[in-house]
Amino acid sequence: MSSEQATSTPLVKLSKRDFDPGIDVRWCPGCGDYSILANVQRALPAMGVPREKIVFISGIGCSSRFPYYMNTFGFHTIHGRAPAFATGLKAHRPDLDVWMVTGDGDGLSIGGNHLIHILRRNLNVNILLFNNRIYGLTKGQYSPTSEVGKVTTSSPVGSIDAPFRPLSLALGAEATFVARVIDTDAKMMQEVLMAAHAHQGTSLIEIYQNCNVFNDGAFADITNKEDKLDRQLALKAGEPMRFGKDGSKAIIMKNERLTVATVGEDGVSEDDVLVHDPANPDPSMAFWLTRFEHPEFPVPVGVFRSVERPCYDESFARQIDEASSEKTELRDLLYGGDTWTVE
Repeated sequence: MSSEQATSTPLVKLSKRDFDPGIDVRWCPGCGDYSILANVQRALPAMGVPREKIVFISGIGCSSRFPYYMNTFGFHTIHGRAPAFATGLKAHRPDLDVWMVTGDGDGLSIGGNHLIHILRRNLNVNILLFNNRIYGLTKGQYSPTSEVGKVTTSSPVGSIDAPFRPLSLALGAEATFVARVIDTDAKMMQEVLMAAHAHQGTSLIEIYQNCNVFNDGAFADITNKEDKLDRQLALKAGEPMRFGKDGSKAIIMKNERLTVATVGEDGVSEDDVLVHDPANPDPSMAFWLTRFEHPEFPVPVGVFRSVERPCYDESFARQIDEASSEKTELRDLLYGGDTWTVE
């Protein structure tokens, strides 16, 4: 054991209660945000990171109240700019465990450009994107993920905007970890949170979250108990992409196109079922899966992609170290290039 190890303070085992600041949570009763908060507080103790090393950063929106409800450090920043704050903090304090919380409005509208660039840079942060397909904080306007025809206070005769697909956008920005969970599935959410935290690089988790006041039942067609097994595709690394109440439905490749089939019918065998591989460096299959929508396809949940690529903060720190190692005098910097004497 080194002297550093011998003198270090042993980690205290934490629990969900340690991450609860003990204040009133001010979301609407029944909001899906409560489930997300509870599952994050349950997952963090298992990650073994001291609270003083954890930071939650948010922008503006219902989701962005999150830092108040975590007994960690946090920043409630400005609309859409959480990625800029997260980048600045992580670049200069790579030892911190940085989580960014945003919503479909904050992250994909005013903050869309910032989100794209934090993903392409592959900063080692974890992003939770709450998607309820509505602007909840400002009382129910359509958002960048609202479906065409959505009637809201800002689209009284139906939205004509084509919605963003957040995970397709993330893959287009070269994201190295992309996942989706549903606010009501606690087990899967905690599993994906753990996987995202273990990933070295930017992780983006889209969370389907119900807004029971302004967009109640936005995902009811895939979450109701009677049909969810037939309408959700749970992605598991190394396992066949099968779903349905009896597991007989599957995703196969037919005529160079992904399609739904039933194993044992029309000559479809177990060997025809595609196996999920989130570590595939080619994002094509993951991108294809992000296009799945009910009723033609089951809606995939779980980890779509998890690949390795150099982290921005590590590369940034290395450049700083290399530049600092060069003992350059200020005078040499000032006069090292072309100079002019002004009479």
